[in-house]
Amino acid sequence: MNIHEYQAKQIFAKYGVPTPRGIIANTPSQAMTNAQELGGKVWVVKAQIHAGGRGLGGGVKLARSLDEVKTLASEILGMTLVTHQTGPEGKLVQKVYIEEGADIKDELYLGVVLDRAKEMPVIMASTEGGMAIEDVAHNTPEKIIKVAVDPAIGFQAFHGRELAFGLGLAKEEQGKFIKFAAALYKVYMENDAEMIEINPLIKTGSGDFLALDGKMSFDDSALGRHPEIEDMRDISEEDADEREASRYGLSYISLDGEIGCMVNGAGLAMGTMDTINYMGGTPANFLDVGGSANAETVAKGFQIILKNPNVKAIFVNIFGGIVRCDRIANGILEATKLVDVHVPVIVRLDGTNAPEAAEILKNANIANVIVASDLADGAAKAVRAAKGE
Repeated sequence: MNIHEYQAKQIFAKYGVPTPRGIIANTPSQAMTNAQELGGKVWVVKAQIHAGGRGLGGGVKLARSLDEVKTLASEILGMTLVTHQTGPEGKLVQKVYIEEGADIKDELYLGVVLDRAKEMPVIMASTEGGMAIEDVAHNTPEKIIKVAVDPAIGFQAFHGRELAFGLGLAKEEQGKFIKFAAALYKVYMENDAEMIEINPLIKTGSGDFLALDGKMSFDDSALGRHPEIEDMRDISEEDADEREASRYGLSYISLDGEIGCMVNGAGLAMGTMDTINYMGGTPANFLDVGGSANAETVAKGFQIILKNPNVKAIFVNIFGGIVRCDRIANGILEATKLVDVHVPVIVRLDGTNAPEAAEILKNANIANVIVASDLADGAAKAVRAAKGE
């Protein structure tokens, strides 16, 4: 689950992670009132969407008067903000964060993510604050400092010193930075976060460190331990099809290809998508029906896949273990009754009750269902079907 910048900063404040003062607004008038309440002579009007790159997309503007705050807020609110993370469709801006101006001496990057290979959280820091970290990693990877923290011992001063030395901080700045990094690690661990990113982390003229931005995502499976974070969920920022799929116990992610995928198990789903790519096609989605699939959930999966107008074929690849193949076969039949399945459906069913499933599909005599013998055969047939061959 993702949250907005202003919500991340609310969490930061609970842990003593310094941020500039700011107030959320839903209207231009409210934005001006907020700026007046904050005081000062310079304010930043910041679009609140679940995506990075807002500044480059025109969603972060500097205002030097209260009237300018109102004008900029009216321009940003209601705009469709397109960034490198939103895709070409962009995201509708429904809130703006009015933040006090800051004395920026230097811009850094600081983040915490889980390194699955190391099985530890890794703190990343860079002198290239304000830039997309992906570009830094690609063009100048040596400028990213990575420090793994063993959860058994937690964040220690030597972790902070390694980061501070790597950033080239002056001796008098290192203590403040280490305290900042320690607090951020605590935020990450105690809230079951998947990722925290501060870009930029600024160093002020007085040598203090402030989180000028804040991005956080959380492990959905851990939200039961954090109802206060789950309450921050902004449904309007989430993909409607992904939300609908989750209600039926389906794990769905929309992609850009032309071959819809319905698979059981995340590993098999990724292997299926890789095989489709290898065969010359591109997957239109990731869809894991899980181990509790039934006719209703399979039919719903077809319905969600077929909402995508780019889908030219569907590849159903099920290895029956927990989920039975005959249940999937019945789901396919049910889908053809409930949904206009107007594209070829390539089906590979193996494992528990596979012979029964084959008999069900055979007796149904559905014209656009193509049976495959194995994964490679199914992927090849799906690619050919999508091309109209």
